[in-house]
Amino acid sequence: MTVWEDLVGQDRVTEQLTAAARDAHAYVAAVDSGAEPDLSGSAMTHAWLFTGPPGSGRATAARAFAAALQCTSPDLALGGRPGCGFCDGCHTTLVGTHADVDVIRTDLLTIGVKETRDLVRRAQLSPAGGRWQVIVLEDADRLTEGAGNVLLKAVEEPAPRTVWLLCAPSGEDALPTIRSRCRHLALRTPPVAAVADVLVRRDGIEPDVARAAAHATQGHIGRARRLATDAEARGRRAAVLKLPERLTDVGGCLRAAQELVDAAAADAKQLAEELDEKETEELRAALGAAEGKRLPRGTAGAMKELEDRQKRRATRTQRDALDLALTDLAGFYRDVLARQFGSSVALAGGESAEAVERVAVATGPEQTLRRMEAILDCRRALDRNVAPLLAVEAMTVALR
Repeated sequence: MTVWEDLVGQDRVTEQLTAAARDAHAYVAAVDSGAEPDLSGSAMTHAWLFTGPPGSGRATAARAFAAALQCTSPDLALGGRPGCGFCDGCHTTLVGTHADVDVIRTDLLTIGVKETRDLVRRAQLSPAGGRWQVIVLEDADRLTEGAGNVLLKAVEEPAPRTVWLLCAPSGEDALPTIRSRCRHLALRTPPVAAVADVLVRRDGIEPDVARAAAHATQGHIGRARRLATDAEARGRRAAVLKLPERLTDVGGCLRAAQELVDAAAADAKQLAEELDEKETEELRAALGAAEGKRLPRGTAGAMKELEDRQKRRATRTQRDALDLALTDLAGFYRDVLARQFGSSVALAGGESAEAVERVAVATGPEQTLRRMEAILDCRRALDRNVAPLLAVEAMTVALR
């Protein structure tokens, strides 16, 4: 299996990255032979920006390209395609153990100046394996303005064998100065049929379940896999899709809002408890604290820093869970609007078809559009750090 097979429905992007990886291999071979090649005019460059909607596979494309750059397959000398998936370079890159590939992702709301400076320093090192030093920044949209300015210089004047792979939802989410210095690759939402096929072929999921999950998530690969394999995720989605018909009075709106926020908080807490306990024990062991004993003198600051980071991660996790519920809710009203205009487009929430029909008959397109706008307003409010309960309460009252 090549490294490109996880990149679903992105044939054009795969072709571009394959051509760039070939040119990169030719560049390395020429340098190793003592020549002085030039990348200008080739398909390869030192900075890339991968954009696309959630679930399109931005990070997957970046990691596949990183693996292709590190590919050491003997077939390359015979004109083979980079990214075989079997050689040591491909395998260690994909499992996250390659010495020259750094994959940066964050559980926090932002990436600050300090972390970015550390990253830039690492990028100046020569590759240990003699090929490329690859930095994959999966959350480039979370860079603060100061962090973006720190990164700009490194992207503008990279080390000879350093490649930056930045991922963001859209080009507008990256600083214009950084965006202008990167080669831009725009990914699309994968076709529903292609996502269902991947779930069946790679994850062994039953075809009917795979198709239902792919339709429900409208081509979002990660969410489709979770929905197909996690009964609790299916239960939470079913509860969200029942919400529109519960908003009959103000009391019902407020109760529904509280339930949405509580469910997101519970989801975040479940994830946090697993990670927090592991991180805390690892840090205590690293600081030399015996089990059940107090921390050594002078180490309280390190524990406090870890606790602060865990709180910020919990905040982001709760917002992500809320945003997922709002996305499902927006999909419900999208189906309502489609029915009101007589469209035969397949329902995103097939299990809620009867509720969609009832709401579509009882209301008009203008009301549906206003409700979709209320959901969008709630997502914007959460992005601006409005208290989650207040934002969701305002939305549910508007939906009524």
